[in-house]
Amino acid sequence: MPDTDTVTADPPPGAETPRRRPALSPSRASDFKQCPLLYRFRAVDRLPEIPTKAQLRGTLVHSVLERLFSLPQTDRTPPRAKDLLAPAWAELSAERPEWIELFDQDDPEAVTSWLSSAEQLVDTYFGLEDPTRLEPEACELHVEIELGSGVLLRGYVDRLDVAPTGEIRVVDYKTGAAPREIGEAKAMFQMKFYAVVLWRLRGVVPRQLKLMYLTDGQSLAYTPDEGELIRFERTLEAIWQAILKAGKTGDFRPNPSKLCAWCDHQAVCPQYGGTPPPYPGWPEPDPGEESVLDRAD
Repeated sequence: MPDTDTVTADPPPGAETPRRRPALSPSRASDFKQCPLLYRFRAVDRLPEIPTKAQLRGTLVHSVLERLFSLPQTDRTPPRAKDLLAPAWAELSAERPEWIELFDQDDPEAVTSWLSSAEQLVDTYFGLEDPTRLEPEACELHVEIELGSGVLLRGYVDRLDVAPTGEIRVVDYKTGAAPREIGEAKAMFQMKFYAVVLWRLRGVVPRQLKLMYLTDGQSLAYTPDEGELIRFERTLEAIWQAILKAGKTGDFRPNPSKLCAWCDHQAVCPQYGGTPPPYPGWPEPDPGEESVLDRAD
């Protein structure tokens, strides 16, 4: 199953939604590369999508790892991390009560069994690194930069490690298994996106981009260089220009692939005999924001 998903939480009742410039996030850029029509459905039409239990589990595990690193280093142990699961889920499900409906209400063990599967992912994490020996600069870090071309990039970094010597490591947790070639390319696209943003914000090319896969306990590390990031920055600018061009006319074309099997929008996709809703025009406010589920995987 693809790693990205888009369920955007509504603001609290009475809250004023800030109007921000349209921006490009790694998830939305990946959507457009995969299928321009998918980008439209998610970023412009904002059609609802039903998350899976696996995606909720990813959100939960990310929340637990973020909370773990807020503890003193000596407290970052497997038992303490497992103790964080139930309260983290209670908080997340209270904020989004519709998530509870994904579980069989007649089965009292449904949530318990699901939490156990999240516990296994936490166990796997501790097999990959020792958090008592780490002191990240930030977890779930919001980053945003406007490139010289005017393209606004925006996203969330799972974890940012900065060495005393100033070297930067970008860490991203994946709660699925290590992907095959297409999935690996998609994941590394996301990491290079963050590398460009941090490079432009701090003037330092990240020393390492690290993906940690918590289902099978594998890690993927990559070292970018400045020339590569310059080329990738141009790729992002080209993607944004293509989005703006499509946005003016509403001509977001489908791009059929094997990934269509996991798309929630086949009923309104022309490739499957559907009809997209009337084009509402270029969205305001921001179509570049990522949801918590985007940030989970």
